[in-house]
Amino acid sequence: MKKKITVLLAASLLALGSLAGCGGRSQETAIEESTEAVSEAVTEEAETEAPKESPEAEASDASDKAPDYSLPENWAYLADGPDGDPSGGSADVFFICPTVYGGTEDSFNMSLDDEDSMASFLGATNMEKGIYDQDCRFFAPYYRQAGLNVYELPAEEQEPYLEFAYEDISLAFDYYLDNFDDERPIILAGFSQGADLCIRLLKDKFEDEALNDRLIACYAIGWRVTEEELAEYPWLHFAGGEYDTGVIIAFNSEAPEVTSSLMIPEGTRSLCINPLNWKTDGTPADKSLNTGACFTDYDGNITSEVPGLTGAYIDTERGSLKVPDVSPEDYPPVLSIFSEGIYHLYDYQFFYRNLQENVAARISAFKSPVSTGLEYAIDIEGTLPAEEAA
Repeated sequence: MKKKITVLLAASLLALGSLAGCGGRSQETAIEESTEAVSEAVTEEAETEAPKESPEAEASDASDKAPDYSLPENWAYLADGPDGDPSGGSADVFFICPTVYGGTEDSFNMSLDDEDSMASFLGATNMEKGIYDQDCRFFAPYYRQAGLNVYELPAEEQEPYLEFAYEDISLAFDYYLDNFDDERPIILAGFSQGADLCIRLLKDKFEDEALNDRLIACYAIGWRVTEEELAEYPWLHFAGGEYDTGVIIAFNSEAPEVTSSLMIPEGTRSLCINPLNWKTDGTPADKSLNTGACFTDYDGNITSEVPGLTGAYIDTERGSLKVPDVSPEDYPPVLSIFSEGIYHLYDYQFFYRNLQENVAARISAFKSPVSTGLEYAIDIEGTLPAEEAA
Protein backbone atom coordinates (compact mmCIF):
# COMPACT_ATOMS: atom_id res chain seq x y z
CA MET A 1 0.00 0.00 0.00
CA LYS A 2 1.29 3.43 -0.93
CA LYS A 3 2.06 5.71 2.01
CA LYS A 4 2.09 9.28 0.76
CA ILE A 5 3.90 12.01 2.64
CA THR A 6 1.88 14.91 1.33
CA VAL A 7 2.49 18.49 2.33
CA LEU A 8 5.45 17.79 4.60
CA LEU A 9 7.39 20.92 3.81
CA ALA A 10 4.55 23.39 3.40
CA ALA A 11 2.29 22.07 6.13
CA SER A 12 5.15 21.94 8.61
CA LEU A 13 5.89 25.58 7.89
CA LEU A 14 2.23 26.43 8.30
CA ALA A 15 1.92 24.68 11.66
CA LEU A 16 5.16 26.00 13.09
CA GLY A 17 4.85 29.46 11.60
CA SER A 18 1.50 30.04 13.25
CA LEU A 19 3.18 29.47 16.61
CA ALA A 20 6.26 31.61 16.06
CA GLY A 21 6.59 34.73 18.10
CA CYS A 22 4.41 33.33 20.89
CA GLY A 23 5.93 32.30 24.16
CA GLY A 24 4.91 29.72 26.69
CA ARG A 25 4.84 26.01 27.24
CA SER A 26 1.95 25.52 24.77
CA GLN A 27 4.14 26.68 21.90
CA GLU A 28 6.94 24.31 22.84
CA THR A 29 4.54 21.39 23.22
CA ALA A 30 2.83 22.07 19.90
CA ILE A 31 6.13 22.37 18.05
CA GLU A 32 7.33 19.12 19.58
CA GLU A 33 4.10 17.32 18.62
CA SER A 34 4.21 18.69 15.07
CA THR A 35 7.84 17.66 14.67
CA GLU A 36 7.16 14.16 15.97
CA ALA A 37 4.19 13.70 13.66
CA VAL A 38 6.19 14.68 10.59
CA SER A 39 9.13 12.51 11.65
CA GLU A 40 6.82 9.52 12.11
CA ALA A 41 5.41 10.03 8.61
CA VAL A 42 8.90 10.16 7.13
CA THR A 43 9.91 7.02 9.04
CA GLU A 44 6.76 5.19 7.98
CA GLU A 45 7.44 6.05 4.35
CA ALA A 46 11.03 4.85 4.56
CA GLU A 47 9.99 1.56 6.13
CA THR A 48 7.40 0.81 3.43
CA GLU A 49 9.50 1.82 0.44
CA ALA A 50 9.51 -0.82 -2.30
CA PRO A 51 12.39 -1.63 -4.66
CA LYS A 52 12.85 1.21 -7.10
CA GLU A 53 12.31 1.16 -10.82
CA SER A 54 14.65 3.08 -13.07
CA PRO A 55 14.67 6.85 -12.40
CA GLU A 56 13.27 7.56 -15.86
CA ALA A 57 10.33 5.17 -15.34
CA GLU A 58 9.54 6.55 -11.89
CA ALA A 59 9.66 10.14 -13.09
CA SER A 60 7.38 9.41 -16.03
CA ASP A 61 4.81 7.84 -13.68
CA ALA A 62 3.78 11.36 -12.63
CA SER A 63 2.04 11.79 -15.99
CA ASP A 64 2.50 10.56 -19.51
CA LYS A 65 1.96 14.02 -20.94
CA ALA A 66 3.53 17.35 -20.08
CA PRO A 67 1.11 20.01 -18.81
CA ASP A 68 -0.63 22.15 -21.39
CA TYR A 69 0.12 25.65 -20.13
CA SER A 70 -2.49 27.20 -22.41
CA LEU A 71 -4.99 25.83 -19.88
CA PRO A 72 -5.51 28.13 -16.87
CA GLU A 73 -5.94 25.16 -14.54
CA ASN A 74 -2.25 24.36 -14.99
CA TRP A 75 -1.32 27.62 -13.29
CA ALA A 76 -1.61 28.41 -9.60
CA TYR A 77 -1.51 32.05 -10.75
CA LEU A 78 -1.68 33.36 -14.29
CA ALA A 79 -1.20 37.11 -14.82
CA ASP A 80 -2.50 37.91 -11.34
CA GLY A 81 -1.95 41.66 -11.20
CA PRO A 82 -2.36 44.26 -8.46
CA ASP A 83 -6.05 44.77 -7.63
CA GLY A 84 -6.90 41.94 -10.03
CA ASP A 85 -5.70 43.83 -13.10
CA PRO A 86 -4.12 41.26 -15.47
CA SER A 87 -2.16 44.01 -17.23
CA GLY A 88 -1.16 45.97 -14.11
CA GLY A 89 2.09 46.26 -12.20
CA SER A 90 5.56 47.47 -13.05
CA ALA A 91 7.04 44.02 -13.67
CA ASP A 92 6.24 40.32 -13.88
CA VAL A 93 7.15 37.72 -11.27
CA PHE A 94 7.66 34.14 -12.42
CA PHE A 95 7.52 32.11 -9.22
CA ILE A 96 8.51 28.45 -8.75
CA CYS A 97 6.94 26.71 -5.77
CA PRO A 98 9.06 24.80 -3.21
CA THR A 99 8.71 21.09 -2.48
CA VAL A 100 5.30 20.16 -1.09
CA TYR A 101 5.07 16.60 -2.40
CA GLY A 102 6.51 13.92 -0.16
CA GLY A 103 6.62 11.09 -2.67
CA THR A 104 5.49 7.50 -2.32
CA GLU A 105 7.17 4.12 -2.37
CA ASP A 106 6.92 4.09 -6.17
CA SER A 107 6.58 7.76 -7.16
CA PHE A 108 9.22 10.48 -7.08
CA ASN A 109 7.48 13.29 -8.99
CA MET A 110 4.16 14.91 -8.15
CA SER A 111 1.19 14.17 -10.37
CA LEU A 112 -0.97 17.12 -11.35
CA ASP A 113 -3.95 14.82 -10.73
CA ASP A 114 -3.08 14.64 -7.02
CA GLU A 115 -5.64 17.01 -5.51
CA ASP A 116 -4.11 17.07 -2.02
CA SER A 117 -0.66 17.96 -3.29
CA MET A 118 -2.08 20.55 -5.68
CA ALA A 119 -3.89 22.24 -2.79
CA SER A 120 -0.67 22.25 -0.78
CA PHE A 121 1.17 23.65 -3.80
CA LEU A 122 -1.21 26.60 -3.95
CA GLY A 123 -0.94 27.12 -0.19
CA ALA A 124 2.87 27.10 -0.23
CA THR A 125 2.84 29.59 -3.11
CA ASN A 126 0.49 31.87 -1.18
CA MET A 127 2.82 31.80 1.82
CA GLU A 128 5.51 33.63 -0.18
CA LYS A 129 3.45 35.53 -2.74
CA GLY A 130 3.17 38.66 -0.59
CA ILE A 131 6.93 39.24 -0.79
CA TYR A 132 6.79 39.69 -4.53
CA ASP A 133 3.38 40.82 -5.75
CA GLN A 134 3.02 44.35 -4.38
CA ASP A 135 3.57 46.01 -7.78
CA CYS A 136 3.83 42.99 -10.08
CA ARG A 137 1.82 40.55 -12.12
CA PHE A 138 2.30 37.11 -10.62
CA PHE A 139 2.80 33.89 -12.56
CA ALA A 140 3.18 30.51 -10.85
CA PRO A 141 2.86 27.30 -12.88
CA TYR A 142 1.89 23.96 -11.44
CA TYR A 143 4.64 21.50 -12.29
CA ARG A 144 5.53 17.87 -11.64
CA GLN A 145 8.03 18.70 -8.95
CA ALA A 146 10.48 16.23 -7.46
CA GLY A 147 9.25 14.74 -4.20
CA LEU A 148 10.88 15.12 -0.84
CA ASN A 149 12.01 11.50 -1.13
CA VAL A 150 14.28 12.46 -4.03
CA TYR A 151 16.51 14.36 -1.61
CA GLU A 152 17.05 11.19 0.40
CA LEU A 153 18.70 9.56 -2.64
CA PRO A 154 22.43 9.79 -3.41
CA ALA A 155 23.16 13.04 -5.24
CA GLU A 156 23.91 11.30 -8.53
CA GLU A 157 20.46 9.64 -8.49
CA GLN A 158 18.49 12.84 -7.90
CA GLU A 159 19.07 14.50 -11.26
CA PRO A 160 16.53 12.61 -13.45
CA TYR A 161 13.67 13.66 -11.17
CA LEU A 162 14.82 17.28 -10.97
CA GLU A 163 15.35 17.45 -14.72
CA PHE A 164 11.86 16.01 -15.21
CA ALA A 165 10.50 18.83 -13.02
CA TYR A 166 12.52 21.43 -14.91
CA GLU A 167 11.06 20.35 -18.24
CA ASP A 168 7.66 21.58 -17.05
CA ILE A 169 9.12 24.87 -15.83
CA SER A 170 10.81 25.39 -19.19
CA LEU A 171 7.52 24.82 -21.03
CA ALA A 172 5.65 27.15 -18.69
CA PHE A 173 8.20 29.93 -19.07
CA ASP A 174 8.14 29.60 -22.86
CA TYR A 175 4.35 29.89 -22.77
CA TYR A 176 4.65 32.99 -20.61
CA LEU A 177 7.13 34.59 -23.00
CA ASP A 178 5.00 33.80 -26.05
CA ASN A 179 1.72 35.00 -24.61
CA PHE A 180 2.11 37.45 -21.72
CA ASP A 181 5.43 39.15 -21.30
CA ASP A 182 5.12 42.19 -23.65
CA GLU A 183 8.83 42.80 -22.99
CA ARG A 184 8.09 43.68 -19.38
CA PRO A 185 10.81 43.53 -16.71
CA ILE A 186 11.03 40.09 -15.08
CA ILE A 187 11.69 38.81 -11.57
CA LEU A 188 12.39 35.11 -11.13
CA ALA A 189 11.66 33.84 -7.64
CA GLY A 190 11.67 30.49 -5.89
CA PHE A 191 12.46 28.76 -2.64
CA SER A 192 14.29 25.45 -2.09
CA GLN A 193 13.59 23.23 -5.12
CA GLY A 194 12.02 26.30 -6.70
CA ALA A 195 15.28 28.20 -6.25
CA ASP A 196 17.24 25.35 -7.87
CA LEU A 197 14.87 25.43 -10.84
CA CYS A 198 15.18 29.24 -11.08
CA ILE A 199 18.93 28.85 -11.47
CA ARG A 200 18.39 26.18 -14.14
CA LEU A 201 16.04 28.58 -15.94
CA LEU A 202 18.69 31.31 -15.91
CA LYS A 203 21.29 28.93 -17.30
CA ASP A 204 18.97 27.64 -20.00
CA LYS A 205 17.14 30.75 -21.22
CA PHE A 206 18.94 33.91 -20.19
CA GLU A 207 22.00 33.66 -22.40
CA ASP A 208 19.71 35.57 -24.76
CA GLU A 209 20.93 39.14 -24.28
CA ALA A 210 17.56 40.80 -24.87
CA LEU A 211 15.91 38.59 -22.26
CA ASN A 212 18.76 39.01 -19.79
CA ASP A 213 18.49 42.79 -20.12
CA ARG A 214 14.94 42.56 -18.75
CA LEU A 215 15.92 40.63 -15.63
CA ILE A 216 15.42 42.70 -12.48
CA ALA A 217 16.64 39.91 -10.22
CA CYS A 218 16.43 36.22 -9.47
CA TYR A 219 15.53 35.48 -5.84
CA ALA A 220 16.86 31.94 -5.46
CA ILE A 221 16.34 31.58 -1.71
CA GLY A 222 17.29 28.32 -0.01
CA TRP A 223 19.68 26.87 -2.58
CA ARG A 224 23.37 27.20 -3.38
CA VAL A 225 25.01 29.18 -6.17
CA THR A 226 28.72 28.63 -6.73
CA GLU A 227 31.57 30.55 -8.32
CA GLU A 228 32.06 27.58 -10.64
CA GLU A 229 28.54 27.99 -11.98
CA LEU A 230 29.07 31.68 -12.67
CA ALA A 231 32.29 30.88 -14.51
CA GLU A 232 30.55 28.22 -16.62
CA TYR A 233 27.55 30.46 -17.35
CA PRO A 234 28.99 33.98 -17.68
CA TRP A 235 25.55 35.58 -18.13
CA LEU A 236 24.82 34.74 -14.48
CA HIS A 237 25.77 37.46 -11.99
CA PHE A 238 25.51 37.39 -8.22
CA ALA A 239 24.22 40.39 -6.28
CA GLY A 240 26.79 42.75 -4.81
CA GLY A 241 24.51 45.11 -2.93
CA GLU A 242 20.98 46.26 -2.25
CA TYR A 243 20.05 47.84 -5.56
CA ASP A 244 21.94 46.12 -8.39
CA THR A 245 19.79 44.47 -11.06
CA GLY A 246 20.16 41.50 -13.38
CA VAL A 247 21.55 39.54 -10.43
CA ILE A 248 20.94 36.47 -8.26
CA ILE A 249 20.00 36.83 -4.59
CA ALA A 250 20.59 33.69 -2.52
CA PHE A 251 21.23 32.66 1.07
CA ASN A 252 20.85 29.58 3.28
CA SER A 253 20.09 30.09 6.97
CA GLU A 254 21.69 27.99 9.70
CA ALA A 255 22.88 28.10 13.29
CA PRO A 256 26.49 29.22 13.93
CA GLU A 257 27.66 25.69 14.81
CA VAL A 258 26.46 24.02 11.58
CA THR A 259 29.22 22.80 9.24
CA SER A 260 27.25 20.92 6.56
CA SER A 261 23.74 20.77 5.10
CA LEU A 262 21.81 19.40 2.14
CA MET A 263 21.99 22.83 0.54
CA ILE A 264 25.70 23.43 1.25
CA PRO A 265 27.49 20.12 1.87
CA GLU A 266 30.75 20.25 3.77
CA GLY A 267 33.56 21.19 1.39
CA THR A 268 31.24 23.26 -0.82
CA ARG A 269 31.18 27.05 -0.83
CA SER A 270 28.11 28.95 -1.94
CA LEU A 271 27.77 32.60 -2.79
CA CYS A 272 25.62 34.48 -0.30
CA ILE A 273 24.18 37.90 0.37
CA ASN A 274 22.97 39.03 3.78
CA PRO A 275 19.31 40.13 3.51
CA LEU A 276 19.68 42.51 6.46
CA ASN A 277 22.63 44.65 5.36
CA TRP A 278 22.91 43.47 1.72
CA LYS A 279 26.61 42.78 2.05
CA THR A 280 28.45 39.74 0.70
CA ASP A 281 31.29 39.71 3.24
CA GLY A 282 31.19 38.68 6.89
CA THR A 283 29.98 42.03 8.23
CA PRO A 284 27.43 41.23 10.96
CA ALA A 285 23.95 42.69 10.74
CA ASP A 286 22.31 43.41 14.07
CA LYS A 287 18.76 42.21 14.65
CA SER A 288 17.65 45.84 14.78
CA LEU A 289 18.00 45.80 10.97
CA ASN A 290 15.41 43.02 10.70
CA THR A 291 12.24 44.93 9.80
CA GLY A 292 9.97 41.93 10.31
CA ALA A 293 10.03 38.17 10.43
CA CYS A 294 6.60 37.12 9.14
CA PHE A 295 4.87 33.77 9.44
CA THR A 296 2.07 33.20 6.95
CA ASP A 297 -0.81 30.79 6.41
CA TYR A 298 -2.02 28.97 3.29
CA ASP A 299 -4.01 32.03 2.23
CA GLY A 300 -0.94 34.24 2.46
CA ASN A 301 -2.14 36.02 5.59
CA ILE A 302 0.53 37.04 8.09
CA THR A 303 -0.40 35.25 11.30
CA SER A 304 2.59 36.46 13.33
CA GLU A 305 5.10 39.26 12.78
CA VAL A 306 8.23 39.79 14.87
CA PRO A 307 10.42 42.82 14.08
CA GLY A 308 14.00 42.35 15.22
CA LEU A 309 13.70 38.58 15.57
CA THR A 310 17.31 37.91 14.63
CA GLY A 311 20.45 39.35 13.14
CA ALA A 312 22.65 37.51 10.63
CA TYR A 313 26.18 37.26 9.30
CA ILE A 314 27.82 35.34 6.47
CA ASP A 315 30.20 32.46 7.12
CA THR A 316 32.73 33.36 4.46
CA GLU A 317 34.18 29.85 4.32
CA ARG A 318 30.85 28.07 3.70
CA GLY A 319 28.92 30.91 2.15
CA SER A 320 26.03 30.24 4.50
CA LEU A 321 23.97 32.76 6.44
CA LYS A 322 24.51 32.35 10.17
CA VAL A 323 21.48 33.23 12.30
CA PRO A 324 22.64 33.79 15.90
CA ASP A 325 19.61 35.10 17.79
CA VAL A 326 17.22 32.15 17.55
CA SER A 327 17.62 28.57 18.76
CA PRO A 328 17.09 25.16 17.14
CA GLU A 329 14.77 24.32 20.01
CA ASP A 330 12.40 27.12 18.99
CA TYR A 331 12.88 26.56 15.24
CA PRO A 332 13.49 22.84 14.72
CA PRO A 333 14.51 21.37 11.35
CA VAL A 334 11.27 19.31 11.25
CA LEU A 335 12.27 17.13 8.28
CA SER A 336 14.64 14.18 8.53
CA ILE A 337 16.77 15.44 5.63
CA PHE A 338 17.86 18.39 7.81
CA SER A 339 19.97 18.22 10.96
CA GLU A 340 19.50 20.38 14.04
CA GLY A 341 20.35 24.02 13.43
CA ILE A 342 19.34 24.00 9.76
CA TYR A 343 16.84 26.84 9.41
CA HIS A 344 15.95 26.06 5.81
CA LEU A 345 12.21 26.05 6.47
CA TYR A 346 12.43 29.60 7.81
CA ASP A 347 14.69 31.21 5.17
CA TYR A 348 12.13 33.63 3.79
CA GLN A 349 10.04 33.86 6.97
CA PHE A 350 12.92 35.15 9.12
CA PHE A 351 13.59 37.96 6.61
CA TYR A 352 10.17 38.47 5.04
CA ARG A 353 9.87 42.27 5.34
CA ASN A 354 13.48 42.88 4.30
CA LEU A 355 12.94 40.77 1.20
CA GLN A 356 9.66 42.52 0.42
CA GLU A 357 11.35 45.91 0.72
CA ASN A 358 14.24 44.77 -1.43
CA VAL A 359 11.97 43.64 -4.26
CA ALA A 360 10.50 47.14 -4.33
CA ALA A 361 13.98 48.69 -4.20
CA ARG A 362 15.31 46.67 -7.12
CA ILE A 363 12.22 47.41 -9.21
CA SER A 364 12.77 51.12 -8.53
CA ALA A 365 16.46 50.81 -9.41
CA PHE A 366 15.60 49.03 -12.66
CA LYS A 367 13.03 51.69 -13.60
CA SER A 368 15.25 54.64 -12.63
CA PRO A 369 18.89 53.73 -13.24
CA VAL A 370 21.54 56.27 -12.29
CA SER A 371 25.08 56.73 -13.48
CA THR A 372 27.69 54.08 -12.76
CA GLY A 373 29.03 54.37 -9.25
CA LEU A 374 25.80 55.64 -7.73
CA GLU A 375 23.73 52.45 -8.06
CA TYR A 376 23.76 51.81 -4.32
CA ALA A 377 22.68 55.36 -3.45
CA ILE A 378 19.11 54.88 -4.69
CA ASP A 379 16.50 54.80 -1.98
CA ILE A 380 13.39 52.64 -2.05
CA GLU A 381 11.47 55.15 -4.19
CA GLY A 382 14.27 55.22 -6.74
CA THR A 383 15.58 58.71 -5.93
CA LEU A 384 18.93 59.81 -4.65
CA PRO A 385 19.35 60.81 -1.00
CA ALA A 386 19.63 64.58 -0.55
CA GLU A 387 23.37 64.55 0.07
CA GLU A 388 24.03 62.63 -3.15
CA ALA A 389 21.55 64.66 -5.21
CA ALA A 390 23.27 67.82 -4.12
